[in-house]
Amino acid sequence: MNVDRQTIAAGLRSVGLDTGNIVLLHSSLASFGHVDGGADAVVDAFLDVLGESGTLLVPVFGALGIITEVVRNRPNAVCSVHPRAAAAAIGGDAEALCRDHWKAETAHGTDTPYMRLYEKNGFICLLGVDQDRSTFLHSVEAMLRLPYLANTAEFTFDSPEGELTKSWKFFPGPHRNFIGIEHRLRDAGIIQTTRIGNAVVRLMPARELYDDLVHAGRTAPDLFLCDNPNCNDCVTQRSGLRTHRLAAESFTLTAAASLAGRYVPEVIENCHRAGIQHVELDAMEGHTLAYTPPEQVAATVDELQRGGIAVTGLRLPVVTPDAPCWEADDYPVSRISMPLCADAARYAEMAAAGGRQLSFYNTEQSSSVAAGIMKEMQAQGHTPGFVFDAAAFARCDEKPFLKSSKAKLRQYIDQLIVEDVTWDGTATALAAGNAEIKEMISTLRCVSFAGPVVLGAGNRAVGNLQTAADRFMQLLETM
Repeated sequence: MNVDRQTIAAGLRSVGLDTGNIVLLHSSLASFGHVDGGADAVVDAFLDVLGESGTLLVPVFGALGIITEVVRNRPNAVCSVHPRAAAAAIGGDAEALCRDHWKAETAHGTDTPYMRLYEKNGFICLLGVDQDRSTFLHSVEAMLRLPYLANTAEFTFDSPEGELTKSWKFFPGPHRNFIGIEHRLRDAGIIQTTRIGNAVVRLMPARELYDDLVHAGRTAPDLFLCDNPNCNDCVTQRSGLRTHRLAAESFTLTAAASLAGRYVPEVIENCHRAGIQHVELDAMEGHTLAYTPPEQVAATVDELQRGGIAVTGLRLPVVTPDAPCWEADDYPVSRISMPLCADAARYAEMAAAGGRQLSFYNTEQSSSVAAGIMKEMQAQGHTPGFVFDAAAFARCDEKPFLKSSKAKLRQYIDQLIVEDVTWDGTATALAAGNAEIKEMISTLRCVSFAGPVVLGAGNRAVGNLQTAADRFMQLLETM
């Protein structure tokens, strides 16, 4: 299909563009079919519609098409100075839009051509391209200061004030699901569309678009991320959001190593994908670490730390009086948890002698029995902690929150195991059973609980680390 300058101008007017408007254009010349006069005719059509008082703005960083190059190379074009996010403009507000771009704290936020477009009630036009090409959406991200954004590397460039070296905050990174917000903008009536030749044209008021998406992004910071589990870019960025969110909590969200994976590299990868930075060593390569030589445990701890994962402690699966962790002076893990037992005081003495922090977790004991053992140790001068395993109390036919935690156990709790089961012991997703997980978490948050909250190995019966972490975060957001 052939189109010309006049046809393009008429189409732009039909979608709502008018004299005096400022418009940020993203475009594909090929989308029209054939244009008499090529890219120059497209630019002239926009300028015909906007008039001398209006302004055409285009991003000119990278290879963004021939139409942007035509704008940049016009003798009356004004180009902003920025090595990563430059824009070029023609029209009455060109200087005001492009001035001092390089001085801004961010590449797309305040004091940049893109947010000045917002301030001046401009428009965004997508001509033959989709939302994935919309640079203005980076302005929304930057103004929200989304945690997955990073600082740029330092760039040395020529500015009006001489050569400078600088970096910019909250810069966009890899893949986004910008096309996923199309339906939201359509439903809100923010997008007006038409067709010029073969090109689908979308026109959006910058202020309405920005206000709507900023409002959404404040409660859903993953607004621009896809939910494809095989999209490593969005998985990584979601992880960054989760890590940032968890930093606001007093507790430390921790994964049982065996829930995270069988081998150390797998544990590291899965923890990063889930946004978790801590593990409790309960098993590695299918074996508990109870009788693993200290030097091998040290190597495991070191490998995890080099991968960005900290170790919060060692979990012993059974009572082990001859385990290396009691004897070795240089044992690499200082915090140990083990099953609560009748001779718990003996292990409290062994832990104290070795400079270890010791906590006991309940297995088959009722809360009254567990509280009695803990009270007896306290009377003897020992100060071990208590790892509250809500699922284990549920298997004892107790209501963990309404009964177990209130049986004089709260004062001892220094760790919470997050698993869920029904009364008959069947594993369930978190808060889908009888372990009163949500209530336990909420109660501990009320006292600024600072210990580990561990996504336990029992979650393997109903999923993996990612599903357990996702469910945990969903619970947090409902409290």
